[in-house]
Order: sequence, then structure tokens, then C-alpha cells
Amino acid sequence: MRLLDIVESPTDLKKMNISDLTILAEDIRQEMIDIVSVNGGHLASNLGVVELTLALHRVFDCPADKIIWDVGHQSYVHKLLTGRKEEFKTIRQFHGLAGFPKRSESECDCFDTGHASTSISAALGFAKARDIKKENYHVIAVIGDGAMSGGMAYEALNQAGNSDSNLIIVLNDNEMFISENVGAMSSYLNKIRTAPTYDKKKKDLQNFLKNIPGIGDSVAKAAGKAKDGLKYFLVPGMVFEELGLTYLGPINGHDISALEMVFNQAKQKKGPVIIHVKTCKGQGYEPAKQYPDIFHGVGPFAKETGEVLKKEAPPTYTKIFGETICELAQTDERIVAVTAAMGSGTGLNEFGSRFPERFFDVGIAEPHAVTFAAALALAGLKPVVSMYSTFYQRAYDQVLHDVCLQNAKVVFAVDRAGIVGEDGPTHHGIFDISFFRAIPNLTLMAPKDENELKQMIYTAFTFDNPVAVRYPRSAGVGVAMDTTYEILPKGKAELLREGSDVTLIGFGPVVNICLKAAESLESQGIQAGVVNLRFINPIDRDLIVSQSQLTGRIVTVEDHILAGGMGSAVMEVLDSEGIEGIIVERIGYASYIEHGALSELYEEYGITAEGIENAAKKIRDRHVPTRK
Repeated sequence: MRLLDIVESPTDLKKMNISDLTILAEDIRQEMIDIVSVNGGHLASNLGVVELTLALHRVFDCPADKIIWDVGHQSYVHKLLTGRKEEFKTIRQFHGLAGFPKRSESECDCFDTGHASTSISAALGFAKARDIKKENYHVIAVIGDGAMSGGMAYEALNQAGNSDSNLIIVLNDNEMFISENVGAMSSYLNKIRTAPTYDKKKKDLQNFLKNIPGIGDSVAKAAGKAKDGLKYFLVPGMVFEELGLTYLGPINGHDISALEMVFNQAKQKKGPVIIHVKTCKGQGYEPAKQYPDIFHGVGPFAKETGEVLKKEAPPTYTKIFGETICELAQTDERIVAVTAAMGSGTGLNEFGSRFPERFFDVGIAEPHAVTFAAALALAGLKPVVSMYSTFYQRAYDQVLHDVCLQNAKVVFAVDRAGIVGEDGPTHHGIFDISFFRAIPNLTLMAPKDENELKQMIYTAFTFDNPVAVRYPRSAGVGVAMDTTYEILPKGKAELLREGSDVTLIGFGPVVNICLKAAESLESQGIQAGVVNLRFINPIDRDLIVSQSQLTGRIVTVEDHILAGGMGSAVMEVLDSEGIEGIIVERIGYASYIEHGALSELYEEYGITAEGIENAAKKIRDRHVPTRK
């Protein structure tokens, strides 16, 4: 029997000795490798925090004590130790365990997470609530060095350092997040990693001074009074000390005894404490250790070799975007690319290799990335900002105020638009249409296939205003790719199929599902027209009006929330044009969407050929009143 099999709660860990814990750590690693190799998931980050998580649950008492995992993709070990061991095989599956902390799953998850740099703010909130209510528990934020590059983390540190509330921040430093760490904080942490600890330096210096014949003791006492000066010279974490936090570390994050010692020490400190823990991403599984970027978020793989199991499929939209930007940059030196710690995920690695002086990875700093791009544009360059849809939510003020209000010619590549599958509600990109289309001078496009994406990226650089192009995470349709570029007429939709009974309007790759539905409807005697909307802002009012008057029935299909989405835009056109009596059925999402395979989620919410057929047949027999 494995030791993991007898762990039902964190209480069981407190009965084990260090030898048992070492064996348990290997059991946990093997369990995660076994399950993630089948389900996919965040492997490298979880392998790196096994000992850290064990030590946290040995020293602290969860759920009374609050442990908040920044981002949360490294919480698999925590889930295994807090009563979810039996369900762990369902992680990231439809109706199974989430890949991130969820309060609805366990009382040991005190805060839902999924985006970076939020843990210190949340932890400080819990600490202040505890103090006001005169309660007694510890609050621990676990944040990675990548997340520490986010501005929100510094906003929280600024308040925490000026607070007398007891708070423990564990800085999990593995020198890596999705892409290689960048920026001044990364350089600073590297200096700390390579520096001897403060205590050893201080002790060595004191011994040296005391041994000076005749005057040693007095010199040592004088040096002790110059505490601030000595700290600047000796303390590796002086930046944190100056912010008002007690710095402890760096500590080997794979040494359970050392971790327990420093956690117990931190419990005795008054005020905010930051513990610098050095871990290795992918620890215990060589493929993940060698390629932490690949195994950060990985699909199913052969656990014996680490080879990722890939099905034959057309290139992804992300890949086509990356290739297109490189092609365009080859002939236009003004094109520059900006991303926020996701060069690999957004397909910009090749651009960075070929045009390093024109590639900017600003770290986990989405608001900064957008404002930085605005200035690049106003200075005469052609910036493209490439980020996931869900992360544009963090930079909305900058999109609206710094780019669009100034009409800076920035191209926003909105990757992972629509549902993204197993990562769940914190990562689904289902709100971008609503917040982008509200901005008057922002052109918003979505391609029906990968070739249209190529043409849209090219077209975006020709417009005299900001442009956003949204596209999904998935593989393309497999269409032939044009060898030349053409400018798409702004605001013009495409009538792909004529029909007299109902009009199906799609935005993005869902258009292809509409085409399949139209073919099936035709076999049932229903003539369905299909519109590839292409643009929402500006929207093709003329085509919408003509089709509505032709059929009197419209089904809109979007991989997006219904409120403020494409269907809403179509209905606004009909209303503003004074067209009455049109029957409109909208297909999309009405709430947050859980995690699960794309096919399962599309089936659940009717974004399938059958779902569209049913919607069309539902309104076919409804009486269409006389229309104006």
C-alpha cells in the first residue's frame, strides 16, 4: 500500500516522520504523473511544490488557517491532501475536479483563483477581517516569482508593508512561469539566489570584528548600531525589508525539515513576513524538468517518455497568427510585438527569435503591455499586442483610455477567445465581444477559418484606428491558405449561403457549424441562409436588414456570453432601423461556464449543428407578423 492511500486529511501528515514524508512525496508525484498523462493539466508547477505543500500542511492547520494559492495551477498536491484524493482522477474533466482552487469543492479552498498576482491582496483581506473580528488564525499567500512581476502584487505589498497585521507570504521562486522570466524583479531574485544568507554573513562579520586585538568588542558594538547600513550591505531581501516585510530565505523548497523550520519561525514573527523558497519546476520527472514550458500546461502524454500525444490536425489559429506576423514583419520594420509572459502560448516565439529587437515580453503586466503599445503606436510603430482573451479583462481601462481614446493604431490579437476547455471559468474568453464592441472606434473582427485570420491580421494593420481580432485556441478548419494578402472591406459581412426560411448568423469559426446545420436543414426542406458576420464594430447593417426582411427569422450563434454579445448587436441593428416582427433566437452562454472538453461544452450549450437545427426548427413554425 502507498502512503498516499492512508492520507485522508492534513492531520495525517502530522503523524509522519521525515522518512515517511519523503516516500509520500514520491507517491504524490507518481499519482500526478499518472493522472495528468491521461487528462492533461498543469504538471511542472505541481511537481515543483510537493515538499512545499507537505510542509505547509504540517505546520499550519487548514482549513482554520487560510492558504491562498496565487494563480492556483499548482494546487493539485493541496487537493490530494485535503480530501479530494479519490476524485483526483476527474481533474479538469466535465463535472470533475477543477484544475484551480474552488471554494465549492472544499473548505480548505478559501479563495477561488485562476489569474496571477491576486494572492497577496486576498490574503491581506483575510488578515484584516481576522483582526477586526478578533479571531486567531494564520493567513498564507503562496505566490510564484512570475506572478510577483504583476503590478497587483506590488499594490498589495505596498499596503501589507504599512500594516501591522500578521501575514505570511511564501515566494515560490522556480525561475520560470509560462515563458522565461523577464524584468528587474527576476534579476533581483537571481541575485538573492546566488548570495549567501544574511545570517551567515552577519555572523562572519561580527566574529571578524570581535577578533580585532584590543578594539574588537567596541568596533562590533558600533557596527551593531549601524544596523540599517549593515542591512543594505548584507541582506539579500532588502527590497522587501524596505517595504516593511520581514524577509526570510532563500530556503531549499525541496527540504521539508528546512521548510518546517522557517514556517514555524514565521509564525512567531509580528507583522508581514515574506519567505523566499527556491524550488525546481518539474522536480521528480525529467521530461518536465527539462521542458517546464511544455509541461506547464500539457495535454495527454506518454508518461514513460514524456512525449506529448498529438492528433493529426490542421495548424492552430495561434500558429497561423505567429507565422503571419513574422511574414508581415519581414517586409515592414515598423511592426513590433508585445506580450505579457505568454510568448510561447500566443505563437510569438518565432517572432522573438527572428526580430529580438522588436519583441517585448513585459512579464505578467497586462495593463502595462497595452499602454506601452499605445506609446509605440503614437511614436510611429505598428504594435500588435498578443494576449489571451481572459487577460484582456485585466487591461480594459488601458484599452479604452490609453489606446482607443487617443486612436492609437494598436492591433490586439485576442487569443483563446471563446471557451477554452479544461481550464474552466477563469480562462474562458467569453466576455471580450461585449467589452470591445462598446468602444466606438475599435474595429472588432473574428475569422471563420485560419485563412481568414491571416487576411484579418494583414487588414488590421491597414486601418487608421485600433483593431481587435479574436480567435480560438483550437486547430483551424483545414482550408487552403492564400499565398497573397488582400484587404477585407471594413464592416462588411459575407453571405455564404442563401436561404428563404431562416438566416443563421455566426461570428468566428462557429460559422462552419452554421454551414453544417444549413445543409442538414435543407435535407428537411428548410432553406437556411448563412452569414459570416466577420465584423461587429462596425457591423454590416445592410446585410442584416436585407436578410431579416427576406426570412423574418434569425438564429445567431456565438462562442460568447449572450449579454452584450453578437446576438445583442444584431438585435440592436433591427431596433435602430425600426424593423419590427423579426423572430430572433440566440445561441450562446447565459452564465459562467465550467471546465470540460470543448466538445462536451459545445454540446451542453447547443453550439452544434444539431443545436442550431433545433433552434431553426423551433422558430420556423412561429408566425412572422407583418414587418415594416
